[in-house]
Amino acid sequence: MAPFPAMGILIRLVITAVSLWIATLVIDGIELNTDSAANKAGTLLAVAVIFGLVNAVLRPIIKTIGCGLYVLTLGLVAVLVNGLLLLLTSWIADKLDLAFHVDGVLPAVLGALLVGVVSWLLNMLVPDGD
Repeated sequence: MAPFPAMGILIRLVITAVSLWIATLVIDGIELNTDSAANKAGTLLAVAVIFGLVNAVLRPIIKTIGCGLYVLTLGLVAVLVNGLLLLLTSWIADKLDLAFHVDGVLPAVLGALLVGVVSWLLNMLVPDGD
């Protein structure tokens, strides 16, 4: 067991925030509308928490209900589901007055793909303590 179990959660939270930041830089339609670096970091961390909670709560439900679609499309529907979850995260962030916005389904799908790939790469670089 790791000496600080919460450290793994914090590291993954920061990795998700960095992945979201990269998505705002690379993909048109994903915007972070704040001026200072501190506000950007705080907004990205808050959005990373929201994204993590949305994924933790809704993804298992969606996978259970949509199991047939996952099988029929060989898992490709997961790309669309991830994009829709990012779009939902943007909507929640807007309701919380956070300066993070995703402009439609296509930027959301591309953003979810990029966030997934960048998170995977960064998680490979960080030891998990096992």
